[in-house]
Amino acid sequence: MPFEIGIMTFGELTDDQATGAPPSPRRRVRETIEQAQVADQAGLDVFGVGEHHRTDFVGSAPAILLAAAAEKTKKIRLTSSVTVLGSEDPVRVWEQFATIDLLSAGRAEIIAGRGSYTESFPLFGYDLKDYAELFREKLDLLLKIRGQNPLTWQGRFRAPLVEADIAPRADGGTIPIWVGVGGSPASAVSTGRLGLPMALALLLGPMTLHQETVELYRSAAAEAGHDAGALPISINAHGFVARTSQGARDTMYPYFAKGMMDNNHQRGRGFRMPRAAFDAQSSPRAGLLVGSPQEIIDKLLGYHELYGLDRAIIQMGFGGVPQKDHLEAIELLATDVAPVVRREVALRQRSVA
Repeated sequence: MPFEIGIMTFGELTDDQATGAPPSPRRRVRETIEQAQVADQAGLDVFGVGEHHRTDFVGSAPAILLAAAAEKTKKIRLTSSVTVLGSEDPVRVWEQFATIDLLSAGRAEIIAGRGSYTESFPLFGYDLKDYAELFREKLDLLLKIRGQNPLTWQGRFRAPLVEADIAPRADGGTIPIWVGVGGSPASAVSTGRLGLPMALALLLGPMTLHQETVELYRSAAAEAGHDAGALPISINAHGFVARTSQGARDTMYPYFAKGMMDNNHQRGRGFRMPRAAFDAQSSPRAGLLVGSPQEIIDKLLGYHELYGLDRAIIQMGFGGVPQKDHLEAIELLATDVAPVVRREVALRQRSVA
C-alpha cells in the first residue's frame, strides 16, 4: 500500500494556560471537525478520533464525530484511534462504522484496542478481571460480523446471535479493521495470527521501542500462513511540525507538558515532563515526531526503515495547542512532509521489488 500520513485527536479539554479555564466542549468538537476538514483539503490520508469516557475529553463517542467529519470531507480516511472494544458491543460498533462508511462513500475503518484507560469498563458494567478475554471475544465477533450476514454466534459476555441480520452493510462490503497494540508481545502475536493490520502506539521512548513487537507480529503471521510482509503496520505518535525545529519544540512543549499532567493519567496522577526530557524525546532517535518538515521526513523514513511502516498518524494538538497553530501544522504536514515521504517510500519499494 502507498505510505499514508494522518492526524488524530482524543478531544482533550485541557485548561487554557492564560485563563486557567478549559475550552467549552462545544468549541472543542467544532475544532475537531475543522481539523478533519483542513487535513482533507490539504491532502492528508487519515483522520482519527480516539475514545475516552471522562469529563476532560469530548471523545466518548468517536463514531458520531467521525460521522460529522464524513459530511465535511471528501477523500480522507476516517478511523477510530482507538475503539475500546472490550467495553463496546461489537454489533453496535459495526452498525455505527458501516453507517460512517455509507456517509463517506467507503472511507471508514476501525482501530480496535484494549484501551490503556479503563474507565469505560465499570461505566458499562464490565469487570476488569475479564479485560483480556473481553477483547478477544469481542474482536472475534466483530470480525465475524464483517465476514458474514446473517450471523449465528455464541460467547460468554453477550447474548447469543441466531441468524441475526446485522445492518447496514459497508459501502464496499467490508471495513478495514486494525488492532491497536501498545507493545504487549501477546497482543502482537495474536494480531499476527489473525492476519490483521497492526497500529502501534508510541507515547515516549526510543524509535526502536517496538522492534521486538514487530518481529513477533510478523513471525506469528507467517507461522499462521499469512503473507507477513504484506500486512500493514502503523505508528501512532505525538508530534508537531513547524517551519523551524526550535519553533516546533517551543510551540508544542508547554501544551504537551500540561496535557501529560492534566489529561494523560489514571488513578488521579499526571505525568511530569521537564523541558530537558521533552527535548531528549524530540531527538533524532527518540519517538516524538516534532521538528521542522525535514526532521519529520527523516524520522518517518527512519520509522519506515525500522518497521517496514505503511502509515503514520500524528497527534499534534495534545494539551490544547491553539487551533490556529494546530491548523498551520496540519497544512505543513500535508504540503511539506507527506509528498516527500510518500515519494521516498515508493522509490525504496521499487528498488526492492
